[in-house]
Amino acid sequence: MSKPYYVKFETPKDLVSAIYEAVRLAKQSGKVRKGTNETTKAIERGNSKLVVIAEDVEPPEVVAHLPILCEDRHAAYIFVPSKQQLGASLGIDVGSAAATIMEAGEAQHIVDEVISSISTAKSKKE
Repeated sequence: MSKPYYVKFETPKDLVSAIYEAVRLAKQSGKVRKGTNETTKAIERGNSKLVVIAEDVEPPEVVAHLPILCEDRHAAYIFVPSKQQLGASLGIDVGSAAATIMEAGEAQHIVDEVISSISTAKSKKE
């Protein structure tokens, strides 16, 4: 299956589990927002350290604006394959189309690693 049109670059497979772990740790020790609306607000307010967007969102228009908004606001963003797994990392029983880490807490070292990997992933796409 091809990637949805809003997915701007390929997330390295070895990075995906680190992203879910960063979200889980930040949920416990830092500050996260879950869902497209809360994520959008956090980006617009400039509070977002890392935006995580699921690739399997239906309809794709729900999250299609997020990469564009992140580019405009210079916020780091990355894609994960499963909204269900993103929801589980957030500690909820349903899937989450998007989430943002506002304060990383104990996950700071993972977030820093993910952010540095994003530029590498983007350069491979271009």
